[in-house]
Amino acid sequence: QVQLGESGGGLVQAGGSLRLSCTVSGLTFSGYTMGWFRQAPGKERGFVAAISRISSSTDYANDVKGRFTISRENAKNTVYLQMNSLKPEDTAVYYCAARFGPVGRNGYQYWGQGTQVTVSS
Repeated sequence: QVQLGESGGGLVQAGGSLRLSCTVSGLTFSGYTMGWFRQAPGKERGFVAAISRISSSTDYANDVKGRFTISRENAKNTVYLQMNSLKPEDTAVYYCAARFGPVGRNGYQYWGQGTQVTVSS
């Protein structure tokens, strides 16, 4: 059974930082592209960032580029999202996801349950 578990969410003031983690079990982690997505209240879930199997390639949504950094540790079956210079508009539930294939913004087969990030102004 594939399981993805996010952690690290919480409440932070604008300008602050958070690091999200997602630990994966039940699949060969190093064989999957990993991504982060988010869903704000009343909005559709959208792409945030993705990283290839051996961290050779990354992709970011325009509104987080330069502020967020995705990374992974294959030995720990874990993907991270370092979020700096947070803005109130970053408030959302953040999900990690796994994709069998190259870096992309859709086609993710496995999803976590999400972790809430709230940025106060």
